[in-house]
Amino acid sequence: MSIALKLSAELVEMAKPHAAAEHRSVPKQIEYWARLGKAVDENPDLPLQFIKDTLLALQEEKAGQLAPYTFGV
Repeated sequence: MSIALKLSAELVEMAKPHAAAEHRSVPKQIEYWARLGKAVDENPDLPLQFIKDTLLALQEEKAGQLAPYTFGV
């Protein structure tokens, strides 16, 4: 579901170079920041990189890109 939001021009301008570097649209970049911020807020004891890696792994799973891992091999 999409809804219109009024965002500050400052936030939109901050998002532009990050969006370009990550090949995202500006709205998708801001959405990513919101999801990441929510995950950080809900898990204050976890390192940021661990949270980023976990969010990436969830998307890889949805895309069917995970392979089974065998311990001890």
